[in-house]
Amino acid sequence: VERPEYRDNPPNRCYFCKDELYTKLRALAEERGFRTVVDGLNADDLADFRPGRKAAAEQGVRSPLVEAGLAKSEIRALSRRAGLPTADQPASACLASRFPYGTAITVEKLATVDRGEEALREIGFRVFRVRHHGDIVRLEFGAEDLPRALDPEMARRLTAVFKGLGFRYVTLDLEGYRTGSLNEVLVSQVK
Repeated sequence: VERPEYRDNPPNRCYFCKDELYTKLRALAEERGFRTVVDGLNADDLADFRPGRKAAAEQGVRSPLVEAGLAKSEIRALSRRAGLPTADQPASACLASRFPYGTAITVEKLATVDRGEEALREIGFRVFRVRHHGDIVRLEFGAEDLPRALDPEMARRLTAVFKGLGFRYVTLDLEGYRTGSLNEVLVSQVK
C-alpha cells in the first residue's frame, strides 16, 4: 500500500503489485537455489484483463498451468482425482480487486472488505464478492446463493453486518457474482 502506483488504484494496479512481488520472489528463489518462479495462472485467466501478466513476463515467471493448456474446470477435476482438499475451493482474487479503479486503496479499507467477506463465509455463503464503493457496499452472490441473500430475514442480517462495518448503504447486485465485474467499466470505455 506504500507504493503510490498501487495505492492510487489505476487500471494497471496489478502490474505494480506483481512487479514488486516477483522481484522479491526472484531474490528469495535465487537465495534458496531455485532457478524459476511460477504462478497459478490458468488458461481461463487469459480471457480476463490481467495487467500482472506483463510483470510476470518481464520477470521471467512461468505459468505451467497455462503452458499445459489447463482450464479451471480441468484443474478442479485433476485436484478431485488426486484427493486434494482445494478441488472445490471458491476462487479468491486479491482484495484490491473489490474497489473501483481510481479509488485509493488503504489498509483500513482492505481490512473492512476482508471482515465483510469473512462474515459472509461464517454465515455460510460460498461464492460472493464484497465490492467497496465508499459508503456503499455492493454485494455479489453466486447463482446458488442469490435467492438466500434475497430472503427478507437474511437481507436484514446482511444489512446489520455491513452497517456495523461502517457502510451507510448496503446493496445487492441483481446480476450476481461475476469475475472482473469492476473491469466492465474498462470494456465500456473502449467501445
